[in-house]
Amino acid sequence: MINFAEILNANPIGVFATLDGNKVRTRVFQYLFADGKKAYFSTSSEKPVYAQIQANPNVSFCTYPQNFNPVLSINGKAVFVEDSTLKARAFDVNSKLKGMYKSVDNPVFRIFYIEVEEVTTFSFAEGPKSYKL
Repeated sequence: MINFAEILNANPIGVFATLDGNKVRTRVFQYLFADGKKAYFSTSSEKPVYAQIQANPNVSFCTYPQNFNPVLSINGKAVFVEDSTLKARAFDVNSKLKGMYKSVDNPVFRIFYIEVEEVTTFSFAEGPKSYKL
């Protein structure tokens, strides 16, 4: 089995994809941390990505190192949580969040996880691989 968190920890900046109606939307996003099959992220409730996830929680996050070995995508449903301990952990992982939101109690600061159902990878040596979790 693949340790997707290890790859995400080494390459936290990637591309996050949602559906906006029937169109795919992507944007640069930062992975925060993992707990089992949950990969955590954050956003503002005032951003379009928040509304897109609320409307359709099926999402994908793709990242890769500079040499593209491996390219990693995690796919699953996004779930928003209200947990001040997780929000504080997000502040610890990414200090810029604290600068933006000031407090874990800020009502626009939202944290969510992807319940990872599938991991796909690609490397030039091994080609594509898919893992169901």
